[in-house]
Amino acid sequence: MSNEQQYTKSNVTTTGDSNRADPTPPSVLELGDVSKSYRSETAVDGISLSVRDGELLTLLGPSGCGKTTTLRLIAGLERPTAGTVRVDDETVADERQFLAPENRDIGLVFQNFALFPHLTVAENIAFGLTDASEDQRHERIADLLDLVSLAGYADRTPDQLSGGQKQRVALARSLAPEPAVLLLDEPFSNLDIRLRTEMREEVRRILKKAGVTAISVTHDQEEALSMSDRVAVMHDGCIEQIGRPEVVFEHPESRFVAEFLGQAGFVSGRFEDGTIETGIGRLTGSMLNGLSDEYDGARLDVLVRPDDLKAVPTEGIGDGTIINRQYTGPSFVYEVELDTGEIVHCQHNHATEFSLDNRVNVDLTADHTLAWYPAE
Repeated sequence: MSNEQQYTKSNVTTTGDSNRADPTPPSVLELGDVSKSYRSETAVDGISLSVRDGELLTLLGPSGCGKTTTLRLIAGLERPTAGTVRVDDETVADERQFLAPENRDIGLVFQNFALFPHLTVAENIAFGLTDASEDQRHERIADLLDLVSLAGYADRTPDQLSGGQKQRVALARSLAPEPAVLLLDEPFSNLDIRLRTEMREEVRRILKKAGVTAISVTHDQEEALSMSDRVAVMHDGCIEQIGRPEVVFEHPESRFVAEFLGQAGFVSGRFEDGTIETGIGRLTGSMLNGLSDEYDGARLDVLVRPDDLKAVPTEGIGDGTIINRQYTGPSFVYEVELDTGEIVHCQHNHATEFSLDNRVNVDLTADHTLAWYPAE
């Protein structure tokens, strides 16, 4: 039994939220064994997922993993080949029925904002308020402009707005009809790097203040980890792991998740008599997450990230040689080739500068247990 096989979907959810003190909120969106195929290609393969009231869940993964198709299935822009989609306890898609997007209680924020260029900000926001009276529309528009920090912008047109302001208007327009679920499709892809960081924080603030349930799609790891309540990492049309961002990052349950999130290095060795001898020294079984005696004699790959390791220059034999370095501003990340041939990365303060070809010892400084996988 591999480390990955120890976990079921229910285990993943429980692990990801074991520290919650409050009862689990009810589910607003449920996907039951949903699949989508295009002739011989399967884009989404049997996904089951529950999204809770007021939660911000991000579907994260590389291009082609099925995350955007999943979003389109929820929105009603695609019809599932199999499975059930439910919104607020109403079935919106299964083998018998399929509700059109406009008949689902769902809002959608597009990548390019999709604002109407000939309408003012107020008119854009009011677009979905067809059933409201004039007084109700004015009140709702004023409330939303205040929520997205654009009070006083009601009469401007989209060409008079910055990228961040356009995104806030698009968000306000999608929130106007008070949808049960809001979908965000790569919401920051059209913004520059500085503005992306600012808008991640702002969008999370807006969504939480509005109390809306939201699903975002991105391939940007930093975006997903920094703004989400839970992250679902997708690969080949399936959900590899779902849980709180810090749990998914620190305890990836598959090798794919480990390699996709951050810089992953692996040190290998045979687990014998409660320890494993690796290229950076001896590790005890208690340092490895969930490792039991049944793996005695097995070769394992242990995940180590740059912030888990420090390089210490030595005049002695050492563990390896610095072969590259990357300056990130706040830090240097040193690439070390161990004498075993394995490559690991060590993160240091920007003031700590080592030369290439330096011999170093590599010290493990992690204050958490390490993930591991059967050796490939």
